[in-house]
Amino acid sequence: MNPSDLLKLRTPIAAMAAVIVLSNVLVQHPINDWLTWGAFSYPFVFLVSDLTNRALGPQAARRVAWVGFAIAVAVSLALAPWRIAVASGAAFLFSQVMDILVFNRWRRQTWWKAPLIGNLVASVVDTAVFFFLAFAGSDMNWISLAAGDLAVKAAMATLLLAPYRALLPRLATWAPAAGQP
Repeated sequence: MNPSDLLKLRTPIAAMAAVIVLSNVLVQHPINDWLTWGAFSYPFVFLVSDLTNRALGPQAARRVAWVGFAIAVAVSLALAPWRIAVASGAAFLFSQVMDILVFNRWRRQTWWKAPLIGNLVASVVDTAVFFFLAFAGSDMNWISLAAGDLAVKAAMATLLLAPYRALLPRLATWAPAAGQP
């Protein structure tokens, strides 16, 4: 990927990296026995991915996922324990692949189907991979946390349809005209 392509994707890349880093910090702070604060911030990665996919297509969404992943893991290793950073990276990559695939399968349907179905499928994958890798074998009751996390992610998938719909007419800002950085 050349620097010009990265420059054109700066908005979604910055948004993706910020959400991942924030979520890696927040997942370390349980609210109760079945939920962490990260459950509320992480679903925004799917919003960023879906908006990028809608505006620029699946190839750009994959680029944003890869670059956002690299930036976020590097920063997360400094802010979070290595196990959480690695679990986050693996879960992120698997769930982003699923979100992009499912979104593209549903993209020609009613405006809300692609982001909702993609988000729900990706949330299941992300939750299973992340909580297993991050907390299996620890003292944390990670199965309860994963169940609570997934319930919040499902609710957030529905709630995030409103900003998705509101941002659809503004997606031209994510796709600068030819010749502009």
